[in-house]
Amino acid sequence: MSSVWRPLTGAVLGAGALAAGAAAYATWVEPRWFALRRASIPCLPAGSPDLRVLHLSDLHLVPTQWRKRDWVRGLAELDPDLVVHTGDHLAAMDAVPAAIDAYGTLLDRPGVFVLGSNDYYPPTRKNPLRYLDDSHRKGAELTPDVLPTQDLVDGLRRRGWADLTHRRVRLRVEGVDLELVGTDDAHLELDDYPSVSAPAATDADLTIGVTHAPYQRVLDPMAADGARLLVAGHTHGGQLRVPGYGALVTNCDLDTSRASGVSRWWPGAGATPSSQAPPGAAWLHVSAGLGGNPYTPFRFCCRPEATLITLTAGGPGI
Repeated sequence: MSSVWRPLTGAVLGAGALAAGAAAYATWVEPRWFALRRASIPCLPAGSPDLRVLHLSDLHLVPTQWRKRDWVRGLAELDPDLVVHTGDHLAAMDAVPAAIDAYGTLLDRPGVFVLGSNDYYPPTRKNPLRYLDDSHRKGAELTPDVLPTQDLVDGLRRRGWADLTHRRVRLRVEGVDLELVGTDDAHLELDDYPSVSAPAATDADLTIGVTHAPYQRVLDPMAADGARLLVAGHTHGGQLRVPGYGALVTNCDLDTSRASGVSRWWPGAGATPSSQAPPGAAWLHVSAGLGGNPYTPFRFCCRPEATLITLTAGGPGI
């Protein structure tokens, strides 16, 4: 081999090894590297006590995922005041008992939940590159099989969690009066927010809007009705994030800058930066979730997560 080709060959081999290492990390390491995020949101009236809310989403659970089940069960040690689950609990036909087991004693605490597309239909094999284009959108993942959705709902209800599917629920948690309103999955176009739309209750300390997929057609009317906190999942935080840039996709019409974490939302926000929020804009928290389609399990710079959100009293216009 000539001296001219040796450096080029070495560079190609090095790049190939780097790519193989990154692929192995994204497939086998990061999806199992669960993170507990913490956030503070000043959305309660002045004088209110702090409220600790555990936001879970997108477990996409397969019964054999023992590490994930144990990690989720251990979150009960955080002693949250309220648990909010924003859907996609399941990823297999036999996953309901495993999901109930994974939530463990969290089910003994006040909790609410909604459903996602993968609580109705099991995941399917697909080309991983489809995650980066529009073919992963509504309808692409549906199969003739149907998951035991009602078993999941019944199991969570029996343990005391409230089903927010097109419902408004009132809870008093640690001295704070909450109104919670939710929808069915917007990704499958099962959402019907108009059926539960109403001005935020004036005798509640906080109205919280809960949905699985944060489509603007759901977020906008929730904020317009006066919900001060909106909670969603579905995006997986983009699942693949580019260092220094962020998420490439959100799997809905939410802009990538809000793919995960805390931001602001108001009717018509669209692609307007959260930093330009008008006074009184709602707070939005989107969870990157704890799992994904088991046939495309990769994550890169986007660790699977649960979030402990501390709700605090805010000032005027917050």
